[in-house]
Amino acid sequence: MPLSRRDLLASTALAAAPVAPQHREHLRTGFERLAADGYALLSGRRVGVVTNPTGITRDAEHIVDVMHQDSRVELTAVFGPEHGFRGTAQAGGSEGRYDDPATGLPVYDTYLKSGRPLADIFTASGVDTVVFDIQDVGARFYTYIWTLYDCMEAAQLAGKRFVVLDRPNPVTGRAAQGPVLHKEFATFVGRQPIAQAHGMTVAELARLFNGEFLTAPVPLETVRMSGWRRTGFYDASGLPWVPPSPNMPTPDTALVYSGTCMFEGTNLSEGRGTTRPFELLGAEGLDGRWAAAANALGLAGVRFREAYFTPTFSKFQGKTVGGVQLHVTDRAAFDPVRTGVALLVTARKVWSGFAWRPDHWIDKLTGSARVRTMIDAGAGTDEVTGAWQEDLAAFRRIRKEYLLYK
Repeated sequence: MPLSRRDLLASTALAAAPVAPQHREHLRTGFERLAADGYALLSGRRVGVVTNPTGITRDAEHIVDVMHQDSRVELTAVFGPEHGFRGTAQAGGSEGRYDDPATGLPVYDTYLKSGRPLADIFTASGVDTVVFDIQDVGARFYTYIWTLYDCMEAAQLAGKRFVVLDRPNPVTGRAAQGPVLHKEFATFVGRQPIAQAHGMTVAELARLFNGEFLTAPVPLETVRMSGWRRTGFYDASGLPWVPPSPNMPTPDTALVYSGTCMFEGTNLSEGRGTTRPFELLGAEGLDGRWAAAANALGLAGVRFREAYFTPTFSKFQGKTVGGVQLHVTDRAAFDPVRTGVALLVTARKVWSGFAWRPDHWIDKLTGSARVRTMIDAGAGTDEVTGAWQEDLAAFRRIRKEYLLYK
């Protein structure tokens, strides 16, 4: 009997096990649970894995290397996203098609591929099951979740089964925050209308994508974690941190990223080319007035330090710029998106050189023109953040149906 849409959404592997209180020794990722079950979910399947350097065990071994050495898994292909399977490419790049020297497995490039062209890659690879295991950072504009979406869509077109191995949202899954994408602004930094800080794990997002956005659902199975609580930050997981991309060096970066990445849409440096990307922000001509204006707002859980730095690449390469460094003092109270808006508002007020990128990239990052036009019209932080609350409430209601953890 053909599976209904609801049946497909309900096919969550290993989902019945209770979630234990989060302690370092108790949390197990989706891969750990898959392996502990003897890879039964993959038995008799030709498997391809969509992954990158973050697809590791708690012993820091890559899951591709582990599965390649295990006779219980027929691993036949790897699919690399932006930055590549082994992580050799910078932002906006990938590794292309090659054979992995360590395993001999063919590695296919998924970056900027979707729909039928990506489905054709899955078909050409000869796999019948596509497995996804990549560490996300919790922000709508981080491209790995849209690699997930594109791969799910392509797997459906190619008639492949899709399995998602879950990992923690490093900035917790407490709540969705920020503006919701308007579909006319959809790009690879936001395919579908979700909140800027979505507060979900990749398995939960996969369920949401399958139930709300894909034209036809893919045969989906998710291997959830055990021992993860929605309030848990990454350091409670006991897992090693591998930078998901070159400019995401620490969990602290992820904590601020969903707010300060908005500065990619301005003429200010977002800290690329420093050891603290997205925590350092600045430009030539900025000084201590910005930190003073931001601190005067009394934002919860964060303080701003007057800072000077010299980016080694990207904006202002080799030039000393002034600005701020964010210091999160209470990460449970900290709202990264509200903080990002407050910094945009105050930067525009204290620095006459403030400008948006000419291509209005800020609209793609925030999901509409509203943030840009309201700030240009002189709106304050409360007014800007208040404008998206109705959309956010609607998304939160939808999101709730697809959550897997308490």
